[in-house]
Amino acid sequence: MKQTEALEKLTEYDKRGRCIFTISDMAKIFHADSERALRAGIKRLQDNGILTRIANGIFLYSLSHSKGSHTLEQIAKTIRRGEYNYVSLESALSEFGVISQIPVDRLTVMTTGRSGEFKTPLGTIEFTHTKRDPVDIIENTIWVDRPLRLATKQTAYRDLKRVGRNTHLVNKEELYDEL
Repeated sequence: MKQTEALEKLTEYDKRGRCIFTISDMAKIFHADSERALRAGIKRLQDNGILTRIANGIFLYSLSHSKGSHTLEQIAKTIRRGEYNYVSLESALSEFGVISQIPVDRLTVMTTGRSGEFKTPLGTIEFTHTKRDPVDIIENTIWVDRPLRLATKQTAYRDLKRVGRNTHLVNKEELYDEL
């Protein structure tokens, strides 16, 4: 894989709003002869500052113009691809103004996948497993113009209590106040 060709292809994806890639994504994009050649090409792109390793097997196109306030959500979506994921707990409650603290460089996500914490150069993503049915997840979250669905106020509070998190920062008046 030549660097100029890689830049052209990555820029093409960036124009479509995509800047986060897995190794398997890059194997499809670059049509590498072997996994060894692909990994060597990725390493060269990292060394030249074109790709940034975000987590194991996940990379950010460093020269991207589509990076923005929801890039951390895009990373979360990529890490737990194939699972139901939604912003909840402190992140959602903070967005609704139900808790006064704003989680800086931290995103709390409920997932049907495994729980775990990922420290990335853009912030920490905390996944908390839920056994909720996909239909229940869709009914209790809202779709907004961003990569992940957002829990409703009551759903985020319910999740907070269910996973045993501290609820003393929750402003009950704001929680039950209609939008």
